[in-house]
Amino acid sequence: MSAEKEFYGVTLPSRLMLGTSQYPSPAVLAEAVRASKADVVTVSLRREMKGERAGQDFWSLIRQLGVHVLPNTAGCHGVDEAVTTAMMAREVFGTDWIKLEVIGEADTLQPDVFALVEAAKILTEEGFKVFPYTTEDLIVAEKLVEAGCRVLMPWGAPIGTGRGLNNPYGLKTLRAHFPEIALVIDAGLGLPSHAAAAMEMGYDAVLLNTAVAKAGDPVKMAAGFAAALTAGRLAYEADPMPARDMAAPSTPVFGQGHLGKGMFG
Repeated sequence: MSAEKEFYGVTLPSRLMLGTSQYPSPAVLAEAVRASKADVVTVSLRREMKGERAGQDFWSLIRQLGVHVLPNTAGCHGVDEAVTTAMMAREVFGTDWIKLEVIGEADTLQPDVFALVEAAKILTEEGFKVFPYTTEDLIVAEKLVEAGCRVLMPWGAPIGTGRGLNNPYGLKTLRAHFPEIALVIDAGLGLPSHAAAAMEMGYDAVLLNTAVAKAGDPVKMAAGFAAALTAGRLAYEADPMPARDMAAPSTPVFGQGHLGKGMFG
């Protein structure tokens, strides 16, 4: 299996990216990251700014895990706010990677795609490697690519809902339309089977947080997602059989005798 995938010139052995909020304890977070085999974790600048000492302890833990850090602009609702947060995150975490979120609607946390494209263009021009949290809209995706994004992160479902892949048709269309762009399902996954389905579509990775952090046993759930990603990717690379409307026998019937009346006398 070709497990590795490149994101902005960085090759990652794992196709799972994991969030770091809402875990019962730092120890459980660390165990879950290890069980998931994730090579990338997302971190929020706002979380680090809440308390200097707490932020230092958290940052020390992340460094000990030896993973790539993907800061995010979670909670930002406008272009200026998102760009400023990204600039600060680059200084704090020492990376030009940024998960760009510009929220436009409070109930669904749906991204404001107009502000997202504008912010992505500004940040790309400033040297950032932008991972935009977006929808499965093809036109928005085109605009983000034109703005300089080489990764797109469409949602599976609204953040934290655990509903899985709400629009399989739209996500499959996006995959077919952008064969050379790294695509990551971000948000809304609740079960390992959801992640496997994304891999079977040909997506390059998934990013999730709540499904692991809020599970009864986050470590076991993290391991479950890791296994599901492997299974889904193997299925995609195996070139699976197409779905059919009618049954097709799995055992050949040609040349076989048929039981019927009078066959035995």
